[in-house]
Amino acid sequence: MFVQRFLCRRGVRSCSSAAAAEKKFDLESFKTKIGDGPSLDDFVEAHTQKRVVRKPLRSEPLPPWLKLQMIKTKDQNKNFQTIKKSMRASGLATVCEEARCPNIGECWGGGENETATATIMLMGDTCTRGCRFCAIKTSRAPPPLDPEEPVKTGRSVQKMGVDYVVMTMVDRDDLPDGGAAHIAACIRAIKEETAGKVLVECLTGDFQGNTQHIETVATAGLEVFAHNIECVERVSPIVRDRRAKYRQSLDVLAAAKTHGVLTKSSIMLGFGESDEEVRQTMRDLRSVGVDCVTLGQYLQPLRSRMKVAQYVHPDKFEQWRIEGEEMGFLYAASGPMVRSSYKAGEYFITNILKQRAAAAS
Repeated sequence: MFVQRFLCRRGVRSCSSAAAAEKKFDLESFKTKIGDGPSLDDFVEAHTQKRVVRKPLRSEPLPPWLKLQMIKTKDQNKNFQTIKKSMRASGLATVCEEARCPNIGECWGGGENETATATIMLMGDTCTRGCRFCAIKTSRAPPPLDPEEPVKTGRSVQKMGVDYVVMTMVDRDDLPDGGAAHIAACIRAIKEETAGKVLVECLTGDFQGNTQHIETVATAGLEVFAHNIECVERVSPIVRDRRAKYRQSLDVLAAAKTHGVLTKSSIMLGFGESDEEVRQTMRDLRSVGVDCVTLGQYLQPLRSRMKVAQYVHPDKFEQWRIEGEEMGFLYAASGPMVRSSYKAGEYFITNILKQRAAAAS
């Protein structure tokens, strides 16, 4: 048996040696192939040729009228830091930061003859809706409400020393009342902590059109009830979340007006709307009794959000301001950098002073 195994092994080895001999490397053939191929000079020449470098794609530069104003004075910087520290200490969110508003320095800074205005975002920093223009985080199930937020909000506003505060909210379709009772509690807390000296504007969601929830907020002691129409009706289904409807927003503003508060709305331009569409949107707002309107340029906050269709010239914004006043709006703020709460305190207080002066004369 041992001999047979030995012979088999020898036989296998012999077969393997024969196969290897048949596949013996042909050195001469290999040299011929190398000689017919490219030389070292060919590689050096290819390497030294001018290479085409693809430049990264860049978006169109912003027009010159969209340059931001920086904080210039010590007073403005002091106001800015005071508001920022107050927000951090209380753990409150601001739409100025969460939505990446370009006017944060100007609004928070205020100045000697200007009103410092802060916009607090209530009910957390996560929204249940996903509008294509907005940079705020979204989730179907945001974290639960902070029961201490009304108290924190009231104390924070008191420490800020502002004359006018804007409160906005994320949409909370996961809550039975959309957060209406919580918002109302925050409004009352501000009035209590500041002895009613601070004017309150509340930029609300639509509460899915529920008039009882709208009433809860509108009767909580605020001065201005704001709800944004956002854009012209034609592009609304594309720009906004499917649950945010153009006609529903008009109904929300109409319902709030029945409670005797000032109402306000905002329109973004730059989605490819026509002049007549903008004009009709302003007419629609006036038809439901809206007192104040703001118009501003839409700017893409993130690459994942809707792109800008056009940059509207300042002259056109001035035209809308004039037409807004002619339509009967109490005030119309219109400009490329105007936002729904942009210098809200200044516009409101200036308007009140004008009314008092007119009444006195």
